[in-house]
Amino acid sequence: MNRFCLNRLLVLLSFLLVVVPGHGQAAASKTYELKFATLAPAGTTWVNLLEEWADNVKQQSNGRLVFKIYPGGVQGDEPDVLKKIRFGQLHGGAFTGYGIGRIFSPARVLELPFLFENINEIDYVREQLMPGIEQGYRDNGYEMLGWMEVGYVYFFSKEPIRSLADLNSARLWYWQGDPLGKAFFDASGLSPVPLSIIDVYTSLSTGMIDTVYAPPLGALALQWFSRTKYITNVPMANGIGSLVVSRRFFQGLPQDLQLLLKRTGQETGDKLVAATRHDNKEGLSVLQEHGLVLVEGDADLVGDEIKAISDKAGRTLVDNGYIPAALIDRVRDLIRQYRSTNEAATQNDDG
Repeated sequence: MNRFCLNRLLVLLSFLLVVVPGHGQAAASKTYELKFATLAPAGTTWVNLLEEWADNVKQQSNGRLVFKIYPGGVQGDEPDVLKKIRFGQLHGGAFTGYGIGRIFSPARVLELPFLFENINEIDYVREQLMPGIEQGYRDNGYEMLGWMEVGYVYFFSKEPIRSLADLNSARLWYWQGDPLGKAFFDASGLSPVPLSIIDVYTSLSTGMIDTVYAPPLGALALQWFSRTKYITNVPMANGIGSLVVSRRFFQGLPQDLQLLLKRTGQETGDKLVAATRHDNKEGLSVLQEHGLVLVEGDADLVGDEIKAISDKAGRTLVDNGYIPAALIDRVRDLIRQYRSTNEAATQNDDG
């Protein structure tokens, strides 16, 4: 080997030993920013836990993955946020069932009104459905990082709502563009006022609407309670939610950051479920301390009539392709299975 070739070889070895490792270190230290939006206002339980999640991820990634959280609907309603995610202006968000319906609508089978009798049934059914829900998100371009809830939904009104007749005479809000809400209200024969959630407070203040539906924590966080006087003590459904990022952003992360985001997202979702259930229960008491009156529903809001309306709404959602009939049937089978098992267990304990 002549001196020229030897010199070239030494230069090449130097490059491999020095430059390439340096490049790998630069890649490992690259910072990724996750732009994340939520309707929840700053200072609420939801946003506090999201900020705790962001701090944990930043610390555990040594600053390689950082969040920029946009609370309080500053990035718009949930359809606006999803549009910005598609265009890459945002990367993810904390969504309610309304937004989830635009990601993977079958997941909203868990929100069908008057379907479940208690939280334990909901947890059991959700656990069985979760693998399919997660895959449904992926198939539509999103990665679910954690599951959350907004909680049991109640009517809040300026006049007491005890019956379907009372609802019919109310100026009732409906979350504009929500197929599940529309199916339920159509089945009830009601004609609500369609509005973006961002316009609800102002519309309550002006009198355009006088009745809304929300979990207690939501009514407190969004200040809707300050424009209403009554809560109908009939939980319609348990509102779902989830922490979501685009698959494009998720797959662009190094594998260790993907695993970190998934693990901490699931942990945060579990914390959000526990905190939401606790705070919603406390919230009913807080709302009454603020002067709101809890009123009981008449038979048509708690009996067979409302369940028939729920069934009719379910058929509409099947007909328009929003929720598959087979999925609703599966959920009903799971509920019967759960009730049968627990009834037998109770009888054995008593016996």
